[in-house]
This record gives sequence, structure tokens and C-alpha cells, in this order.
Amino acid sequence: MSLKDRLLSDMRTAMKERDSERKSVLSMARAAVLQIEKDKRTELDDQGVIEVIAKEIKSRKEAIELFKQGGRQDLVDKNEREIEILSEYLPPQLSEAEIRNIIQEIIAKTGAAGMKDMGKVMGAVMPQVKGKADGGTVNRLVKEMLQ
Repeated sequence: MSLKDRLLSDMRTAMKERDSERKSVLSMARAAVLQIEKDKRTELDDQGVIEVIAKEIKSRKEAIELFKQGGRQDLVDKNEREIEILSEYLPPQLSEAEIRNIIQEIIAKTGAAGMKDMGKVMGAVMPQVKGKADGGTVNRLVKEMLQ
């Protein structure tokens, strides 16, 4: 079963179980996937769906920071629950140690010697960790390792 089909199936299950929060989150994720497909006039594969879901999670993480600053704990909690639901559809996330190993391999291959080579390293690392690691975490680790 493709990831897109799984989203639809799980959304239908949530409807039957009257789980309005889960149904709402899955419906939004499906709408985002369908919108990308319509805009690009193409059918997304599982990797494309993962990218859309990762983008949705990222936007919620950014919103959480703003809600914390605004003192809106209710919205922080709501967004955290939505992230939990969406995370079920992502592949297992890499640990920091695994990300560091990938970065070390890339640095060795490219011969990166400092911050001036950060773009080269990031360009090689991101395709390997796409959907499996947060871009901000990867960026932070690359900076640490190149300094």
C-alpha cells in the first residue's frame, strides 16, 4: 500500500471512529499532497509524500515556537499532537550519531576543510537524509564538524 493510500485509509478509519483530531490532520495532509500533485501535474510517489509531510511537520514546529512566545500553551499542545500523528507516516528518524557518521563520510569524500565548503557538504548530505532527519539538525551538525 502506498503512503498516499495509507493516508486515505487511516483518514476513513478516523472518520468511522469519530476521531475528529486525527481525521482533521490526515485530511489536511492529503489536501497538501493533492495540491502539490495538481500544481506540478504529476503523481507523487512515497518519497514525494514524505517530503510534503516533513514540510507540514516543519511548519508546525515553527508555529510551536511562536505560540510559546505568545504564551498559548493550548496551541502548543495541539500542534505537538498533530506532529505526533504526522510523524507516523515518516520513515524512522536518524539519530545524531548516524547523521554525524554520514557527514564525516561526505567531508572525507569531498575534502571539505572549513565553513567555506558548507554548501558542498550540505548538498551531498541532504539527499541521503531527506525525510529521515530534520534539516536544522543536519545544518547544526555540519557547522559543528566544519569548524
